[in-house]
Amino acid sequence: MEQKICIHPDFKLNGHSYNKESISELAIMLIRDGEAHEKDLGDLILQWFDDNDYITLTTSGTTGKPKEIKLKKQAMEASALATGEFFKLSPKDKALLCLPARYIAGKMMFIRAVLLGLELDFVNPTKEPLKNNDKVYDFVAMVPLQVHHSITQIEQCKILIVGGAKLNEQTKKLLSGMMVDVYETYGMTETITHIAAKKIDEKYFTVLPHANISQDERGCLIIEAPLVSDYLIVTNDMVEMPNDIQFAWIGRHDNIINSGGVKLIPEIIEQKLSEYIPYRFYVIGKEDAELGQKLVLVIEHAPYILLPEVFDGLGKYEKPKETVFVSKFKETPTGKVLRRETIAV
Repeated sequence: MEQKICIHPDFKLNGHSYNKESISELAIMLIRDGEAHEKDLGDLILQWFDDNDYITLTTSGTTGKPKEIKLKKQAMEASALATGEFFKLSPKDKALLCLPARYIAGKMMFIRAVLLGLELDFVNPTKEPLKNNDKVYDFVAMVPLQVHHSITQIEQCKILIVGGAKLNEQTKKLLSGMMVDVYETYGMTETITHIAAKKIDEKYFTVLPHANISQDERGCLIIEAPLVSDYLIVTNDMVEMPNDIQFAWIGRHDNIINSGGVKLIPEIIEQKLSEYIPYRFYVIGKEDAELGQKLVLVIEHAPYILLPEVFDGLGKYEKPKETVFVSKFKETPTGKVLRRETIAV
């Protein structure tokens, strides 16, 4: 089925206006002569403007092996328009694409710009995407690593959305005193990027206008978003729902640790430790003959002595039985930490 895709008359890419023909020529040039991230954008452009009603992409592999899936262009349009409505984006707003165009978050930033008429700058998706750039942007999406390395320039972003992983407490504190509206987002490839967002000082995510939410018997989030998905999405994310449009994320059901019959939620323990450990870390269950699983703290740093007060805020069963230091966490291509693979438990 042929898909009619229009380019908003106000859309610009790196300062240039395009029609369907000229942007396709740009795409071919990027694929032929560009670096890896430019080839990915070229591929996206050709797919977006071809006659198919879908595009193909590879998932990031956070909860399993990366797989290739097809997403309907109509669904991606609906997601882009919902984001525009939620964040009150207007034609000619300046936006920055500094995420890989190979994955859903990067693809959607380009598609929003095309449909909403944003003036989009496309840069290499490095950990310092604002380096040597003094331009002010109305709308930017980053992963936490990029936020951390851009903190001295972050006020060049009026609205900043952060996805892929949680921001650490130290970065949140730095951001709280700055003139930038920072939102954490919740979503996945299957929901065509985010379906909910919250300011970093808020507890609850608010659902975007195109989605409805509920919980299953485990307390895990169920997402109904008929404009972007043909089926109910049952997640492994345990949530607290104060009403039918908001939720607080508690942790992953598949991360629960059963230690001596006591169920421990890693994310709650990590939240308590986050003020005391200035490096990346997580806790995980490791097989133990006596407890079934023992709680292990994994820190991305050279070994050092942890002071006893680091653990003062933890409950009796929440204190790690072992601490493991690793030089570098294993990650998915989009920067999500692979917990089990890092220490091979």
